[in-house]
Amino acid sequence: MTPLEHVRLADHCTMGVGGPARYFVEAHDESAVLAAFEWARARRVPIHVLGGGSNIVVADEGVDGLVVKIALRGVDTREADGAVELTAAAGEPWDELVRRSVERGWAGLECLSGIPGLVGATPMQNVGAYGQEVSDTVGVVRALDTSTGRIVAFGNRECRFTYRDSLFRSGEPDRYVVLSVGYRLRPNGPATVRYVDVEKNLAARGIATPTLAEVRASVIAIRRSKSMVLDLRDENRRSCGSFFTNPIIPAAEFAAVEARAGDPAMPRWPLAEGRVKLSAAWLIEHAGFARGVTDGPIGLSTRHTLAVVAHDGARAQDVVAFARRLQAAVEKRFGVHLTPEPVFWGPIGRRALCGS
Repeated sequence: MTPLEHVRLADHCTMGVGGPARYFVEAHDESAVLAAFEWARARRVPIHVLGGGSNIVVADEGVDGLVVKIALRGVDTREADGAVELTAAAGEPWDELVRRSVERGWAGLECLSGIPGLVGATPMQNVGAYGQEVSDTVGVVRALDTSTGRIVAFGNRECRFTYRDSLFRSGEPDRYVVLSVGYRLRPNGPATVRYVDVEKNLAARGIATPTLAEVRASVIAIRRSKSMVLDLRDENRRSCGSFFTNPIIPAAEFAAVEARAGDPAMPRWPLAEGRVKLSAAWLIEHAGFARGVTDGPIGLSTRHTLAVVAHDGARAQDVVAFARRLQAAVEKRFGVHLTPEPVFWGPIGRRALCGS
């Protein structure tokens, strides 16, 4: 294996910022991933895994290590116990896999339509939207354990899925390289309709009992209206999608937040175990940041308050500085801390995530 050197990572990430990778290789099969791991281990070089680049902010200084771009392809299906087990290589485009499952009448992924990125990223952050999460359907995740060099498999419970998190993201970050993901879907199952936005879109189209394809169409239309699908013609295209996760707080703290908000209509969703989920977008907007506001070459999407957008001339440090402004404003106004959703690579990582 002979990696390339000093490859510009901004070209491989939807945010379009960041410096170069010291070493870079594209892996098209599992043997190439193993070869990259052995190459990096022999030289004591850190390894970083790159998928579709839709959830990464790379430091302006770049990454001092080997970046492995996952390009593994392949999809396999089999029927088992009345379900369809759909297994996809980590480099398969996610939305293409969702489209294929919907066309075949396999329920379980339809509300996750239009999300950019690759299959390998979906279990890492437990991708979810509009009433579904991949943890609802993931059966097994195969991965390279970089601590041992062995390929291992994790069942659903072993993945330790929580809201936008998993073993692979924060449990033991950077230890595992996802190689493939198996999903268990329901043939001819009913479509999931749990979100008001989806219900309204379907109702406007006169659809009372939607098919999987009709739910997929509604979800994509809603995402497109918020600039949450990749479109080269969209002025908001240079983003990581939702930059912050929706805060989840103990129910005992909610009264204080509601009092500071002074608005009984503040969105909230009661959860199990005495917790409440809030809307990060609502908190940002009511902390004084309207859609489309800019600060030099950085700003918020003109269509969604939760998306931080980079414009011409933007640098990673500008993205982080603007995100900190949002965090500080929300914390001052509501006493709620916003947690970034993207992964940060390079020297900005710890400062950006911890706010130190």
